[in-house]
Amino acid sequence: MPDDLTIRPFASLEEYEACADFQEEVWGQGFSERVPPAVLMIANRLGGLAAGAFDGSGSLHGFVFGLTGLVEGELIHWSDMLAVRESGRDKGLGAYLKWYQRDVMLDRGIRKMRWTFDPLQGRNAHVNFAKLGIVCREYVEDMYGATDSPLHRGVGTDRFVAQWDLDSDRVEARRAGAVVDPGEFERVPQVIPVVGFEGFPKPGSPDLGLPDPRVLVAIPAEIEPMMDEDMSLAIEWRKATRETLVHYLSRGYEVREFFRADPVSFYLLEQAEAEGGDPTA
Repeated sequence: MPDDLTIRPFASLEEYEACADFQEEVWGQGFSERVPPAVLMIANRLGGLAAGAFDGSGSLHGFVFGLTGLVEGELIHWSDMLAVRESGRDKGLGAYLKWYQRDVMLDRGIRKMRWTFDPLQGRNAHVNFAKLGIVCREYVEDMYGATDSPLHRGVGTDRFVAQWDLDSDRVEARRAGAVVDPGEFERVPQVIPVVGFEGFPKPGSPDLGLPDPRVLVAIPAEIEPMMDEDMSLAIEWRKATRETLVHYLSRGYEVREFFRADPVSFYLLEQAEAEGGDPTA
């Protein structure tokens, strides 16, 4: 945790209002999904969490917000929003906010957390898999419909549902710094061939018939520049990855890792029975 920042629940109306303003700073002025101060305040009263990372002067540098409820009789915390000021992203503040959220939930006896993220956003995927140790078994097409956020322009709101088992061996290992070597998976077949490397990479036709217990699924290393310069190609990647991930997850695979590379990064998918009980794999 950066020495000059402290993470704690919001404690005044002014801080809740600062969080609401922060959302528009990150997701655009007039962001329609903005959570108002009153809802943030109620979340802290009813088992949810609305907390911020503050510096010594009281300025907000990031926040996390989630709600807690019953799913099939089990308490689950749903982490609905997390945002970090750009200056804090290189310091790993997003991961610190998530670990804080985990510790609070474990203190309350809650063992599972869920949230969503865009499968094409490699930065988020890296934190979620490599740093936090999530797995994904669910892909939802266009989960939030059309939004007015500039982050969602053109490519829709397809989402992975992150599953974070808070006290699992896998998560404990990641917190202790366990690292998975991508070289171990060099021979794993790739589902989506990359057919062009000049300029932006282009997706070929996915192979949906692979019988292997492990497969790799490519995404562009950086989707934002592609969205700025070639939206049609970004949409091609959305279609190719959507078709691939929906298909393999429906066959009993789960997403276990994310490996960053250039010009494409890779998700590692495994059949559930192929895990072998390795808490760091």
